[in-house]
Amino acid sequence: MIRYWFPAVIFAVALLAAGCTDGKSEVRADAAVTAPEALTVQVAEARPREVERSIFVTGSLHPDETVTVSAEVPGRVSKLYFDFGQDVRQGQVVAELDKQELTIGLERSRAALAQALARIGLDPHQAGVIPEDTPAIRQARAQFEEARFRYENAKRLVKTGDISQERFTELEKSFSAREAALQASRDELQTQLANVQALRAEVRLAEKRLSDATVRAPFGGTVSERLVAPGQYIKENTPILTIVRTNPLRLRVDVPESAAGSVRPGTTLKFTTDAVPGAEFQAVVREMNPALNPKSRSLTAEARMAGADSRLKPGMFVQVRLVTDRNESIVTVPKQAIHNVAGLSKVFVIRDGTVTEHKISPGIDFGDWVEIPAGTIQAGDKVAISRLGMLTQGAKVQAEPARKG
Repeated sequence: MIRYWFPAVIFAVALLAAGCTDGKSEVRADAAVTAPEALTVQVAEARPREVERSIFVTGSLHPDETVTVSAEVPGRVSKLYFDFGQDVRQGQVVAELDKQELTIGLERSRAALAQALARIGLDPHQAGVIPEDTPAIRQARAQFEEARFRYENAKRLVKTGDISQERFTELEKSFSAREAALQASRDELQTQLANVQALRAEVRLAEKRLSDATVRAPFGGTVSERLVAPGQYIKENTPILTIVRTNPLRLRVDVPESAAGSVRPGTTLKFTTDAVPGAEFQAVVREMNPALNPKSRSLTAEARMAGADSRLKPGMFVQVRLVTDRNESIVTVPKQAIHNVAGLSKVFVIRDGTVTEHKISPGIDFGDWVEIPAGTIQAGDKVAISRLGMLTQGAKVQAEPARKG
């Protein structure tokens, strides 16, 4: 009995297995024929934008003028009227030296001049008068006239024999001597006049030296250093005070060779300093070095501030923004289009439903938009702004405009 139903069971099991196998094959075939659906992503359009391109360089602030005030004469410091940090006006007396010795020297020079004037018959109040003669000249002229009169008489008498030849010769020699004496007195006047001129110069020099004992400020500013003390004896040209004028401040900056063409006299420079956080200042270029520094390959430019600002001080280091291009065209994309992963930044351009991946270094940040390096994409290109982590190079996507709001 068992022999008859066992083969039948086996045949039934075989038929059941065959039926199950045919069903699975049909499912696989259907799966192979059905293609995956394209990923839907939102896209935005890359936009052009004009920007002002600039670079940053360091500079330093300098005072408008700095001078070390000194005395042109030696002497003992009797008074100092200003000290460190005090303001001084132009022409104000800042120091005085002891004037006793210089005053005596002036009086001696004036006395010598008065003596020289007296020799030519003038007094100190007639210092500018040039006399035609002097007492000595008048005396010599009188003696000359007398000698000439005697000589003229003797010349007639010697012809008539009323005087001897020897007497005539004697009177002739006397006349020649008186004539020479008159000429000598005139020459002496010229010598004395030259001596008077020299003494006048000595008086002016003595007056100047006395005036130099009073030291004045050459310009208005602030005392940055006091170098002597009252009672100290100093030699001529010894520094006494240092005065600094801080208005207007000078900005000196070294411009790189690549940006030298963007700076010229009249260019406005904008700068900031860590000493005044959050503030921006301006200075106008006035002078430029005509040649580049051969070592640093930079060009030194000097600018001046238009007005005074008590927050800025000479010696401060500043950061200067140099505008190299005022109207440079760039391409920007929304910040949403930037995909950052593993330290890399990417943007995905959608063309004809296909993804093109670009690795970038984002440029200027404009808030919701970011600059894309030149040559990466073009203005008007569609870039993905959603599902960025699911996009790969060459992937097929379905693009749809970005939703507003």
